[in-house]
Amino acid sequence: MSQSDKLSRRDFLRLSGLGAAALFAGPILSGCTSPEQARPIPTTTVDLEIALQAVQKEVQILPGKATRVWTYQGQVTKGDPASLQTLPGSYLGPILRVRKGQRVRITFTNNLPEQSIVHWHGLHVPDDMDGHPRHAVGPRQTYVYEFQVLNRAGTYWFHPHPHKLTGSQVYKGLAGLVLVSDDEETAAGLPSAEYDIPLIIQDRTFAADNQLSYLPGGMMDQMMGFLGDRILVNGQPDFVLPVATRPYRLRLLNGSNSRIYKLGWQDGTPLTVIATDGGLLEKPVQRSYITLAPAERIELWVDFSGRAVGSELRLQSLVFAGAEGGDTGMMMGRSPALADGSEFTVLRVRVERKSEEKQALPERLSAIPRYRLEDAVNREKPRAFTLTMQQMFWTINGRTFEMESVAEDETVKLNTLEVWEFINQPGTMSMGMMGSMTEEMAHPIHIHGLQFQVLERKVRPEMTANWETVSAGFVDEGWKDTVLVMPGERVKLLLKFEDYAGLYVYHCHNLEHEDLGMMRNYRITA
Repeated sequence: MSQSDKLSRRDFLRLSGLGAAALFAGPILSGCTSPEQARPIPTTTVDLEIALQAVQKEVQILPGKATRVWTYQGQVTKGDPASLQTLPGSYLGPILRVRKGQRVRITFTNNLPEQSIVHWHGLHVPDDMDGHPRHAVGPRQTYVYEFQVLNRAGTYWFHPHPHKLTGSQVYKGLAGLVLVSDDEETAAGLPSAEYDIPLIIQDRTFAADNQLSYLPGGMMDQMMGFLGDRILVNGQPDFVLPVATRPYRLRLLNGSNSRIYKLGWQDGTPLTVIATDGGLLEKPVQRSYITLAPAERIELWVDFSGRAVGSELRLQSLVFAGAEGGDTGMMMGRSPALADGSEFTVLRVRVERKSEEKQALPERLSAIPRYRLEDAVNREKPRAFTLTMQQMFWTINGRTFEMESVAEDETVKLNTLEVWEFINQPGTMSMGMMGSMTEEMAHPIHIHGLQFQVLERKVRPEMTANWETVSAGFVDEGWKDTVLVMPGERVKLLLKFEDYAGLYVYHCHNLEHEDLGMMRNYRITA
């Protein structure tokens, strides 16, 4: 038996019921040579058990030749079969439907030609259940996840997280949703079943043979972030959503690698927001547009009751400024098609049938306990994280990712509340004979293992004009796990480290930035 096949002392203690922090065991078996060797060792009774694998396949996306993609496939081996659903006509998914309090076991098998691991984005789980890059498994190897669903109702998702490979693997199709429900959500009386619709928005570029083309701009795409020239929704181009004349709940995920969307209806109808990354807001809020960065989720209440059968409505991405600086990218072959900040159609809604069903928008959606700044252990001196590029790498406080290293200022104490401040520091970067590039890039920052609350936003005076083209679309009222930090902006967050000690990552969710170093560990110590 190889070292990777052995149970660690930590796992043994958990298996024998002696582990202190987590409710479930740790990777049960990882680094196995074949799926047959990767039978989960029962540790406790679970409510739901799923076999999940990452595979290669061909799908019909465009007319003509089929497209090669990577995708997740799943099967319920214990529990309600309805817990696992597919997105109709899509290679994305599956959708995992779970309830708060459920105990879940997921056996992940990697049937890809390179290493991978699954991150449960937004879920509050032990560190070895979170999909840290150090737990990536190779081809034909398996990783077993066991955790209790502690999150409140909301729209979460899962995707790969191997170091330097996350961008390409997500781009090839590896993404799915985790929809959590609870009693509070049920009491709110929101649209459900066929009127509760997930919408995963991504941009892709296809070569002449209908194959996905990743980083066609080479180094510049890697440094600035990939932008595709076609918009896909749920893996489909030119997406049309058929609806009836009644209210709907639309769950939107920005599943793009780097593109930021400024979403608004083409006729100017306000958007009614009912939830963000970490679930329902306390009450609905309205925005004229929504700024949605990579990995962020937003849920909308949309009532089509007053619209005529046969009419159409377009969801647009509107014009904005400041997502990326300089024009060096254009000079180096970066495609101007659907440039970040340009206007284009994301999807069309077609009213296809009349409905007499009536449903009122709830005045109250949920209760959100608020952290108090005065309870933060570092309220007078927030931890500062400066986001810059150095020597062709994206950095946090001048550092790039190291698999297990943690700096002194990246160590926090369990059961404490802290203020973290992310500072998007503009500047210029030398490109040698090619001149220089302005370092004015937006960075969507994701912190693993928890949900946080946005405390404050400030922006440098000289960068206010660009910031104001997106700032009215921020929805900071609820729980978040990803926050967009625009060029010249400083964003303060309140975070509480509870339940689990261990090693987690925080990073830019512009996946090319992440793969190019803009990710760091932080450690929670007991």
